[in-house]
Amino acid sequence: MKPRNCAAILAYAVSALLGLHAAPACSAQIEEVARGSESLRVVAYVAGWALPAVIHGEKLTHINFAFARIAPDGRAALADSAAEANLARLVALKRTNPQLKVIVSIGGWRADGFSDAALTDASRAVLADSAVDLVRKHSLDGVDIDWEYPGQGVAGIRYRAEDRRNFTRLLQSLRNKLDRASETEGRSGGDRYTLTIASADREYFDHTEMDKLPVYLDWINIMSYDFFNSLTATTGHHAGLYPAALASPTDRNADASVKQHLAAGIPARKLLLGVAFYGRGFAGVRPVNNGLNQPYQRYEADHAYAELAERLIDSPDFVRHWDERAKAPYLWNAASRTFITYDDPQSIAVKADYVKSQHLGGIMFWELGQDRDDELLDVIVKSLRR
Repeated sequence: MKPRNCAAILAYAVSALLGLHAAPACSAQIEEVARGSESLRVVAYVAGWALPAVIHGEKLTHINFAFARIAPDGRAALADSAAEANLARLVALKRTNPQLKVIVSIGGWRADGFSDAALTDASRAVLADSAVDLVRKHSLDGVDIDWEYPGQGVAGIRYRAEDRRNFTRLLQSLRNKLDRASETEGRSGGDRYTLTIASADREYFDHTEMDKLPVYLDWINIMSYDFFNSLTATTGHHAGLYPAALASPTDRNADASVKQHLAAGIPARKLLLGVAFYGRGFAGVRPVNNGLNQPYQRYEADHAYAELAERLIDSPDFVRHWDERAKAPYLWNAASRTFITYDDPQSIAVKADYVKSQHLGGIMFWELGQDRDDELLDVIVKSLRR
């Protein structure tokens, strides 16, 4: 892609020499992002093992690089030189969009080490110091903690009852270390090093002190997806905004998750609604209600939105349905009894309106590499800024 006539031409040439294929941003685009970053954030998780060939950094306010892990010595570290190289590609996007912030996310599903790292003052200092070192070494803008989950072993990780209070202490230590580094380097206001977390609902609140955390955090990325998955007994909207008509009283939805966060006293502007750039499939589904909220025989697969758009949504084998109550799409294959739940442009546009009506801080999504030609990202950007 060639740059248009704007001040980004030189930056684009530098990026090309570095092997970074990113779309340049003209000054007007950069100013638009700057205005957006002051109001509504667009935060993209980017998988370090599968960076897209083209990343339009001018459409984003923040990138969360996934993931750094906690090493056996309790320090935050990248997996290998390949991860370092991919992180460098993301940081280089700032050459064409100086307003873009790149954050390292520590953790992820099945990422162990948090309970031990949060256990004592000394262990918390080790993790916090190493996180600051990681930020400085790679010219990053902050840290995101994705502990799945404090006080719970559902992902097969070590956990303790003490995780509840130790999580708070860990975030306090990280905040202090990041602020100290910001002061040393003359970073202030919106340029200070950020600290965020990825949160969940229900049990997550039972094992965290959510009412105490906002003072340490710049914002919270709510993982308002995965409500139905291989661990649930029935199919359902894995990223539904509201309950479906036949939903069980115990079924989860994004609106209920947001309300639980607000009820804990978390300011609305510190909450980012999470949307999914992927779907979840179920096979052997009972053929009632087009497969929605029905028992199934086996979990079929995860599906990137790009795959859904290219192969399944318009396939004659599947019928797309829209749940007006839940504000969510789904696919149903009556012959194979396959049900697929996902987010699409229609549901994401509704969620963007929800973010604005509830005065939330923006939208986060997992994960940029699963989009198709920025179809979902463009909906987020246009809907939040219109």
